[in-house]
Amino acid sequence: MFRLSAPCVLFAGAMLVAGPVLAQQRLPTIAPEQYTADQKKAAEEFLAARKVPVFGPFEPMMHSPEVMSVARPMGDYLRYHSAIGNSLSELVILVTAREWSQDFEWYVHQPIALKAGIAKDITDAIADGRRPVGMSADEEIAYDFTTELQKNKRVSDTTFNRAEQRFGKKGVVDMAAISGYYSFLAMQLNMARYQFSGESPRLSRFPN
Repeated sequence: MFRLSAPCVLFAGAMLVAGPVLAQQRLPTIAPEQYTADQKKAAEEFLAARKVPVFGPFEPMMHSPEVMSVARPMGDYLRYHSAIGNSLSELVILVTAREWSQDFEWYVHQPIALKAGIAKDITDAIADGRRPVGMSADEEIAYDFTTELQKNKRVSDTTFNRAEQRFGKKGVVDMAAISGYYSFLAMQLNMARYQFSGESPRLSRFPN
């Protein structure tokens, strides 16, 4: 039987201990007292608009306050004022978070989606990577549109036409923008290995 030598055992143990260190957050949150003038201005504008301090994906973006400052107002519109309404917006966000295996987006938006009227069975299916059953007609349109756009990088004529007939040209633009915006946030979070202390179960990783 093959046995590891003592040095190999020690090395393997060290690697196991070092694992979490290798996955540590790459862009640590900047303390407010360490803000540059541009970062302070960006943080003040964020607080004025959102009524809360900088949080989540905007924390790593504070390393480039110009990016953070232009990203925030786009999110303000897409999340709260889009042409498809807040309930379907949250559904699109969850499909996007699932495609990017983005735990923080899911942790924040799954409870919001439930409060907005999306059934838990639907959010559970999305988390598992399954097509939900029992969706309303509008939910099916938003789910199909976003899933095709995320997986195929295109939207079929059938799906596009159905979405346009229901939500209009403004609606399809807004729906694509929501998916694109939350993909952008997921990219920032995944790239930064953003850490948070939420107790929600993490999304499983699987190939898109």
